[in-house]
Amino acid sequence: MPVNADFNKILDKAYEEKSIHELVDAPVDALAGVSAGDAKLLEEAFNIKTVGDLGRNKYFRTAAALVDLAERSR
Repeated sequence: MPVNADFNKILDKAYEEKSIHELVDAPVDALAGVSAGDAKLLEEAFNIKTVGDLGRNKYFRTAAALVDLAERSR
């Protein structure tokens, strides 16, 4: 199913025209607000190198799921 989304506000300018597959393989600092220093710390702490690694990380997924559940239970 085709999906249209405007990612311009959440991506660095260099990544705005990339495909979803290219974004998943992009370095974490392709996300707006994530600096090269932040990306280095994520790699050191969790071996996260790409946006896909971040999205698949069990700790981040668990935290996101807990937040979603908490927000739905209010």
